Amino acid sequence: MLPTMNRHFMLASDFDQTLSFNDSGFVLAELLGVRDFEAKVAGLARSNLVQQGGELAYLIRHDPDFRGVRREHLIEAGRRVRLKNALPALVSVLGQGVGADRFSFFVVSAAPREVVVSALSGIVPPEHIHGTEFEYDAVSGEVSSIRRVVAGYGKVAVLDELSREHDIHTDRIIYVGDGSSDVHVMLHVNNGDGFTIAVSENRQLARIARCTVLSDNACSVLVPVFDQVLGMRTADIRRVLEANGLRLEDWEKARTDRVLLRETPASPAAA
Repeated sequence: MLPTMNRHFMLASDFDQTLSFNDSGFVLAELLGVRDFEAKVAGLARSNLVQQGGELAYLIRHDPDFRGVRREHLIEAGRRVRLKNALPALVSVLGQGVGADRFSFFVVSAAPREVVVSALSGIVPPEHIHGTEFEYDAVSGEVSSIRRVVAGYGKVAVLDELSREHDIHTDRIIYVGDGSSDVHVMLHVNNGDGFTIAVSENRQLARIARCTVLSDNACSVLVPVFDQVLGMRTADIRRVLEANGLRLEDWEKARTDRVLLRETPASPAAA
């Protein structure tokens, strides 16, 4: 891709097992003492009763084991979610931009918004986080209804809203996800000539995503973005990463990018 001046990109990312190591539903279930969460989700998936990714919202609203979930439960679950390494650095690099190119970063997840906001507190502004939203009973504080589920086509709707609101062309949208619930949104982004990154070896995504990156470091997705979207040389990619305290130690440059980054003291940006 030939470089142009003053481009504005949007990088939108899923949350569960994309920016985190945990599934927020599993963390919430553990907090509540629910032991068969995975079996419940698998049963909903087999029944096709809800869109993939929307299982937790359905359980919170309808399953007896999840009855009584309140906002404070979701906030505490978020505190317990284990985030991927160097996530603050990812947000910082995108916030700084690269040369004349600038990025807007958003989290678009089917997880309850309160969980994601809590998990990313101090890293991502709440207004940049879009997740499943609930209504709460005024007396008991328990979840009383579902306002919006950001799963399946719900993610497509959010991405379209953000692109219109921020006047970002479809070919400058980058989406990062890990599972089957991201298929619809990745197809949508690809159809708009955007760029999609899978961060797992999910077979459905492997056939759809423009590339796959396997790493425990959140900044790893920057490597194919810099390489394939911005058209940067490897030396320039290394320079930007090192200026932000990251050393590119290994990069198997293929359709599946296996990236090993190690955090180091940040070096001054080159003049």
